[in-house]
Amino acid sequence: MIVFRGVTKQYQSGQPAVENLNMEIDKGAITVLVGPSGCGKTTTLRMINRMVEPTSGTITVGGRDIASQPAAALRRSMGYVMQSSGLLPHRTVLDNIATVPRLNGVPRRQARRRAEELLDVVGLAANLGRRYPSQLSGGQQQRVGVARALAADPPVLLMDEPFSAVDPVVRDELQKELLRLQKDLAKTIVFVTHDIDEATVLGDKVAVFSVGGRLAQYAAPEEILRAPVDDFVAEFVGRDRGFRHLSFADGSGVQVHEVPTITMDQLGASADGQWRLVVDGERRPLGWASPARGAELVPGGSLYGAGQTLRRALDAALSSPAGLGVAVDEAGRVTGVVRADEVLGRIEADRLAREGGA
Repeated sequence: MIVFRGVTKQYQSGQPAVENLNMEIDKGAITVLVGPSGCGKTTTLRMINRMVEPTSGTITVGGRDIASQPAAALRRSMGYVMQSSGLLPHRTVLDNIATVPRLNGVPRRQARRRAEELLDVVGLAANLGRRYPSQLSGGQQQRVGVARALAADPPVLLMDEPFSAVDPVVRDELQKELLRLQKDLAKTIVFVTHDIDEATVLGDKVAVFSVGGRLAQYAAPEEILRAPVDDFVAEFVGRDRGFRHLSFADGSGVQVHEVPTITMDQLGASADGQWRLVVDGERRPLGWASPARGAELVPGGSLYGAGQTLRRALDAALSSPAGLGVAVDEAGRVTGVVRADEVLGRIEADRLAREGGA
């Protein structure tokens, strides 16, 4: 879909921002460009829509050389989401979303109707359409930014650190929202981040750039975590890359055990020295009852869903105050608990199996 051939961008300072880049970005997938500050990832992104012109080399989109296309028309054919959302402060949310369709000659009423549809697509209430950007939270502004980028239904969506300015909870929500949208829309997304965790969560493929604008490794996130190509990539990914790699390890073989449960009206009754899981009338987990804390409801940590990864299973067990990770079905109802020692045993068995098959 997007192909770089021998692309270099050199500024007057002398050192290339991007050096001899050769890379093919797959159609309908999320490709994440990641690396330290000054490594050329944002320059690479901006060369795709000619916000930055390459010094040498060629870039094609859908087989067509972008240098042969008018820059303004090329930019309007692609969605673009930036870090600060870039919304026009004097325009309402609906008018912000309708900006590109209006520039493309779409009648105002039709453009606003499309904007109203996109509010629902990105998970925003219809009544927010009449507000101004200053009346929205940071997370809401970023959702509007994504809606605006999708307004002309572009095949390519460029995202330049779009979630880095929001708090971690909102960032997690926006990442999940992007993955949900991509499942439905199948855009070709190029996403820039400096966060390797975000890269491995979102990317179908990850391009790790090193200082000097060199592409150090380009592969599926699992491969980058499992087999960094050199010392730079290994150091950038971090010493805990083994834990991150668990995000790709199937947890379906983890044993789920029965757990004693009570309801809120039984909280404070004799616990017989055991932790007991507090559930509602639909068997959804509410927290834990501690044998030492009487009628106090203790928060329960993260949950492990059937068929999720070993990382989720281990995180559920380690974050639980009872040392037991709560397992739930697709409806959020309790199916039992998982134990950290058994999850670790499964991790070790998988490692030995991989070594034996190597």
